[in-house]
Amino acid sequence: MVLFFTSTATTPPAIIYMGRDKVENEELIRYAWPQDVWFHVDKLSSAHVYLRMPDGMAWESIPAELLTDCAQLVKANSIEGNKKDNLTIIYTPGDNLKKTGDMAVGQVSFHNDKKVKRVHVPQRENAIVNRLNKTKDERQVDHEQERIDRIKKENAIRRAAAAEKVHPFHLRAFAFSNMST
Repeated sequence: MVLFFTSTATTPPAIIYMGRDKVENEELIRYAWPQDVWFHVDKLSSAHVYLRMPDGMAWESIPAELLTDCAQLVKANSIEGNKKDNLTIIYTPGDNLKKTGDMAVGQVSFHNDKKVKRVHVPQRENAIVNRLNKTKDERQVDHEQERIDRIKKENAIRRAAAAEKVHPFHLRAFAFSNMST
């Protein structure tokens, strides 16, 4: 089961999700969208929290309020980290996650360490965690079907963009060929 949360820190609201346990985290690592951003407590065990990036937002410039929501959710879902102040939360794009066969369940590394950012969390902010928990929705997800649907949608968008680029040229070519007759 995947837990979904809605952050109203931005408009439109953003979707944040995480696995219920380390086995579910394995599925999320495998099926994270390239544009999803992965969050984790640095050097401690914690939930793997993902931000489904809203259209037009870059991972390098996530608004501070949304970054805080994600970081607080990670902290709140770390048994050891939830009890500590002054934590570092790391985050990186989903396509930067690296998983090899010799790694423990839930363990990851990165393709490029330069694409890992950090955010400091001084302490737990219950108001944020409570606001996010009120939006929690637990769902069974068919990760493979979701991946297929995402790829189809992305391909359709690419085809439409390519058709728009080609279309005006064909019109001009058609107009010029008709002018010569």
